[in-house]
Amino acid sequence: MAKNTEIERKFLVARMPDLTDAKATEIRQGYVTRPEDSIEVRLRQKGAAFFVTIKTGEGMVRGEYETEVPREAFDRLWPAATGRIEKTRWTGRLADGTVFELDVFEAPHAPLTVVEVEFEDEAAAHAFVAPDWFGEDVSGNKAYSNKVMAFAPR
Repeated sequence: MAKNTEIERKFLVARMPDLTDAKATEIRQGYVTRPEDSIEVRLRQKGAAFFVTIKTGEGMVRGEYETEVPREAFDRLWPAATGRIEKTRWTGRLADGTVFELDVFEAPHAPLTVVEVEFEDEAAAHAFVAPDWFGEDVSGNKAYSNKVMAFAPR
């Protein structure tokens, strides 16, 4: 995988897995750019860490540039983020060792639950066989984009 490339597939969750060994992190994120913009600029608080992320492109393979920022910088920028979402992210491993990130969204998107898997290359992404608790593959479906959901009517 290129250094600033994200290769990811996203699925709805058909049924909740056992999350006993998974780690939960509270996330709030906001978007400075609008859904129709070709570049995405996102602010994210993930637990006690704060990030600014720029994403380019659409679909399964995208450019991603992320940097951690001090809380003070995040707090100064946060008012510019007009589209926002909150979720709990459960990070765990599948039976084959593959890392998954299961997001449980807060209102107004509750009870939406999606699971994402990142890959080293496109071949691995295409070869991936989802476990039975994964539901419909929504990779590339803009309706399930965090950016689009952040601006959905509340």
